[in-house]
Amino acid sequence: MADRTAADFIAFAVQAGVLRFGEFKTKAGRLSPYFFNAGLFDDGAKLDRLAQAYVERLLPHAADFDLVFGPAYKGITLAAALAMQLARAGHNKPYAYNRKEAKDHGEGGMLVGAPLQGRRVLIVDDVISAGTSVRESIAMIRAAGGEPVAVAIALDRQEMGRAGDQDLTESAVQQVQREQGLAVHAIATLADLLDFVQHDPTARQHAPAVQAYRARYGVAA
Repeated sequence: MADRTAADFIAFAVQAGVLRFGEFKTKAGRLSPYFFNAGLFDDGAKLDRLAQAYVERLLPHAADFDLVFGPAYKGITLAAALAMQLARAGHNKPYAYNRKEAKDHGEGGMLVGAPLQGRRVLIVDDVISAGTSVRESIAMIRAAGGEPVAVAIALDRQEMGRAGDQDLTESAVQQVQREQGLAVHAIATLADLLDFVQHDPTARQHAPAVQAYRARYGVAA
């Protein structure tokens, strides 16, 4: 695999049980031959390795953002872990996140952490499924005086989005890029996953199913 960061990450995700093969129904109602559940990065070592992978992907772009923002709930842990790994890599950046419900005592409000005012903000999440979380984050960040500039995700599924019962010609990631003008940095993509299953002896049996799924639902990179 040409992209070593993606290759190592996929191998790690499979070994950790975060990336599994079989038959899984997606939110779009499709039967997928793989399932990625970032909630299973559920101990310190796994989370640390995940954050390292984000940093490897983001280091060439570290000068492009001033603050890391994690949308509740999953993004909160990701933002904190990423901020720590960025600091270890020589890029100490503040981070913030939102609450699901506004707090009416103490400091109050929806946002926690460093102020967003005047800062270029990187949003970190596990995947972009429909783009709803990203759009909500963009609105909160701009309302607080920040400027969203990019999104970091663990896996880009590179598959057609859905509108009602219709398949779209672009993915949720591509929609975010087009509609919001944000760069999206993924640790790995479906193309990387397909390359992995085609070459890894322990996963090669899943290659035909992943290939067929990408042929049916995939979008151009």
